Amino acid sequence: MSKTPLRPHPLLAAMLGLLLASASPAAEPALKSFVAGQASALQGARFEGRVEAVRQAVLSAQVPGAIVQLQVKAGDRVRAGQLLLQIDARSAEQSAGASEAQAAAARAGLELAEREFARQQQLFAKGFISQAALDQAEAQFKSTRAQLNAQIAQAAAARTVSGQYLVRSPYDGIVSEVPVMLGDMAMPGRPLLTVYDPTALRVTAALPQSSAAALPADPAWQIEIPGLAGGASIQPTRSQLLPVVDAGSMTQELRLDLPARLAGLVPGQFARVSARVAARSTASNAGNASSALIVPASALVRRAELDALYVLDAKGRPILRQVRLGTRRGEQVEVLSGLSAGESVVAEPQLAARLSK
Repeated sequence: MSKTPLRPHPLLAAMLGLLLASASPAAEPALKSFVAGQASALQGARFEGRVEAVRQAVLSAQVPGAIVQLQVKAGDRVRAGQLLLQIDARSAEQSAGASEAQAAAARAGLELAEREFARQQQLFAKGFISQAALDQAEAQFKSTRAQLNAQIAQAAAARTVSGQYLVRSPYDGIVSEVPVMLGDMAMPGRPLLTVYDPTALRVTAALPQSSAAALPADPAWQIEIPGLAGGASIQPTRSQLLPVVDAGSMTQELRLDLPARLAGLVPGQFARVSARVAARSTASNAGNASSALIVPASALVRRAELDALYVLDAKGRPILRQVRLGTRRGEQVEVLSGLSAGESVVAEPQLAARLSK
């Protein structure tokens, strides 16, 4: 008599499969790594800057007086020669009128002296007066003419002073700041308005002296302005590195002119500046002090006062190795010692720490 083989219940078979699956070791996740290579000291370096106007004028008062007209506000577009602000000029206008009246009186006196001198010349020609009388009439005529010239100059000066009570725009631009109000007292040297030309903007950045010394002859600069429409990098039209080092910060000022009429740009905006420098081979960089090993700051492991990196050995296992760091350039850090070009560095130190236990 044949025996029927026993078959396990389907539910028991499924539970047994789950237990066996949980008992089997899980596959280890693959470590992401990169090859350390020698690069230019400027590669990956970013410098913070700001947008500023090439032409910006702070208009101040030249004469004292109360502000009686304020015709613009911050954000207004103005034209060259447009009246922006007026200071009470009644006393100046009265002085200018008095000077012009004195000039008119001197002009009438000159006409009288000129006719008198002409009559004296005729009398002298007929022998009716002496040479002394003729000389006296000539001197009177010249004195009156000199007085007229002085009065005309004084009237012109008074009119110039009265014109200083009117503040006009020096060029087409935008009013960025109006720190005064109607009725305020304007004093000589006190800022009244700030006007800038929106068609001529630039980015200025402070470069460390070491980075400025490592610049190539004609670097290709890139400008990034967060929040700018489009988000694309901007190529400057002209670059200038000022040949002066700030004694306090040991930096040099870099000026990058922006293309004209970029929408959304205003002075004071934050900007990032970087130089497009291609990576160099190890052989070409041998003995070059301006090249270094650059690694991402996210790959570093800091324990107490030690800095380290996880480096893959010949069998692909992560080994923690102490390194000595140099200058940090944005999101990248220079490695001075403890790492050689061509070695594989783990990009995920937290995962490498778990796997190395």
